[in-house]
Amino acid sequence: MRTLNIKRAIRRTRWAAVAALLAWVAAVSADPQWKSEWPRTDFTKRSVPLEEIHSGGPPKDGIPAVDQPRFVTPDEAGKWLDRREPVIVFELNGDARAYPLQILMFHEIVNDTVGGVPVAVTFCPLCNASIVFDRRVDGAALDFGTTGKLRKSDLVMYDRQTESWWQQFTGKGIVGRYTDVTLNQRSSTIAAFQEFRRAYPQGRVLSRQTGFVRPYGKNPYRGYDRIGDMPFLFADAVDPRLPAMERVLGVALGGKTRIYPFAALAATPVINDEVGGEPVAVFTQEGLLSALDAELIRDSRRIPAAAAYSRKLRERVMSFERRDGRIHDRETGSEWDIFGRAIAGPLKGARLKAADSGVHFAFAWLAFNPHSEIYAAPKRAGR
Repeated sequence: MRTLNIKRAIRRTRWAAVAALLAWVAAVSADPQWKSEWPRTDFTKRSVPLEEIHSGGPPKDGIPAVDQPRFVTPDEAGKWLDRREPVIVFELNGDARAYPLQILMFHEIVNDTVGGVPVAVTFCPLCNASIVFDRRVDGAALDFGTTGKLRKSDLVMYDRQTESWWQQFTGKGIVGRYTDVTLNQRSSTIAAFQEFRRAYPQGRVLSRQTGFVRPYGKNPYRGYDRIGDMPFLFADAVDPRLPAMERVLGVALGGKTRIYPFAALAATPVINDEVGGEPVAVFTQEGLLSALDAELIRDSRRIPAAAAYSRKLRERVMSFERRDGRIHDRETGSEWDIFGRAIAGPLKGARLKAADSGVHFAFAWLAFNPHSEIYAAPKRAGR
């Protein structure tokens, strides 16, 4: 026990020293260095202290966004994409697309137009945050790139039109002309490629033909999502309520936020709940691989996919349960998939409205939403 306590003390001391060093480096070098590197950025306008922003290592656009995305059919993608690999699934106006994390890992941003709407599909590996934004601000479409900088271990993006800086986790402008402007977030889901292929056989998959040569399929952050480890370049105190690297499904509704730890979802794979007075269903689906575990994503351990939806449908509140590994509603017995679609039964063709939610690491969600409630699975009778 003494050895374990000593190791913990060393770890706390080490990370406290790293945090202090990062704060000092930022305070000393941020202003003059960044102004010369970013002459078009208006640093007089900002909503966060510059010392909270750190260099992640790569320079501006050192992690290049995909600006001219190409797509292939699910059958073509199946030649190089494992059926269990995670993809960002985004559908708008009947246009369904999948963005493999094995590609987003090396680009972090895809500037695309889906269903006639300009969007930015983003992924921050360090926070495990996959978020899709509408790129339009004041009627004009912006193009986004990577600054090479992080805040709270999260990607800081920039738009090429004004070179304002944006926080990926919140979609909010934090430095420059668009400070305090918030991008409109669009609902998306992280799911296994096989689930996208089954749900959207006519959909399209982001191609590896990005214009860059990268080792797609490999994970440069090997072992990063091991519970018990610490996030990279995160100087804040970690919320003690959950392990920093535990995956959580965060839901924001009615002015309230609640997170569902994956440990709780393992015990209760379908949850009927209320957040901010709104009825919510949380669905999980087995068969997904972590993108941040093994060196080759296809060799990684399995984790569940998770998504949240409103339980309101056609003026009534639905309730859901897991039967024989599948999701059914109790009212009609219809079967539902991870994308909130009724795929069999009396309600076939119906669709639930996606809740404002996303799967992230606990440290990141709690850093930006510190007052979140944490869901605890109810205790069973007799325990």
